[in-house]
Amino acid sequence: MIKRGATAAVLVSGMLVAGLAQAEYSAGDEIKVLQGFKAGGGSDTLAQLTQPFLSEALGVDFVNEYLPGATGAIAWTRLAKQSQADGTIISITNTPMLMTNYIMNDSITYSVDEMTPIANVVTDPGIIVVPADSPYETVEDFLAAAEASPGTITVGNSGVGGDDFFSTILIEQATGLSFQKVPFQGDGPSATAAMGGQVDASFNNLGNVYGHIEAGSLRALAVFSAERLEMLADVPTMTEKGVDVVAGSSRGYSAPADIPDEAREQLIAAFESLKDNEEFQQTARDRALNLDIRTGDDYQQMIKDMETQYEQIWEEVKDQVNE
Repeated sequence: MIKRGATAAVLVSGMLVAGLAQAEYSAGDEIKVLQGFKAGGGSDTLAQLTQPFLSEALGVDFVNEYLPGATGAIAWTRLAKQSQADGTIISITNTPMLMTNYIMNDSITYSVDEMTPIANVVTDPGIIVVPADSPYETVEDFLAAAEASPGTITVGNSGVGGDDFFSTILIEQATGLSFQKVPFQGDGPSATAAMGGQVDASFNNLGNVYGHIEAGSLRALAVFSAERLEMLADVPTMTEKGVDVVAGSSRGYSAPADIPDEAREQLIAAFESLKDNEEFQQTARDRALNLDIRTGDDYQQMIKDMETQYEQIWEEVKDQVNE
């Protein structure tokens, strides 16, 4: 079980790391951010939340480059293998897919050892959503349909190897059910497919679909958090329903390996400043994003621990997945 670009003038709280507010970023006046998924998904949501504040703190422009495909592997291969290690290029790094890509596929050659983890920002719990007119009013309805028609209920996910993909497998293991898994290039396209009735359900992350749930275009059946969420108090957890699965996705930022120490320290300080920025905190709450800021060595350890965890999970399920 798993326990688990915008540039704008934004007022950053006065509790920035000392000397950061008026600092000039040592690596230059522009930072390119590689995104491994299409615009509109969870990575883009993180960028729109975070980068205006970082821009003000560091005195730089952030420019997003979208490189969707291979569950983020195109962007992360570019980061690790082809990007200048001077602090001018970073990437949003999504776990667990950052490491499940190469754990699952020997043809993917980058590794987390070729990156400089800067900061995790959010840990976004998983959720099951269905179209507003879906016949499944409850998660019990959804699971009963899967039991009645094994392997036919279509479930969208953000791509093979992503947290939504693994959540589906974990629920299959915990219940003995089977679903028809439908991969998309990110959370956004998967949610859109659910809204359009192209799939029976989508396994997403809360932060990406909360607005659609509030607007009534998607219905939430269950969350993969350990406890009920304040913003969705009427939506049960899977554990409440006797399905022992807690899962989600964490999203942060990493640079290529061996960037200059000064650039790394400035980037880390900018992310640290977000911990005390009340405007940033409120903006995150408004967007239903669960903040989990871990920087520098702590983020690196988080990534390495996940790598070990998912190596073990994949060893258990790979024969089933590759059938």
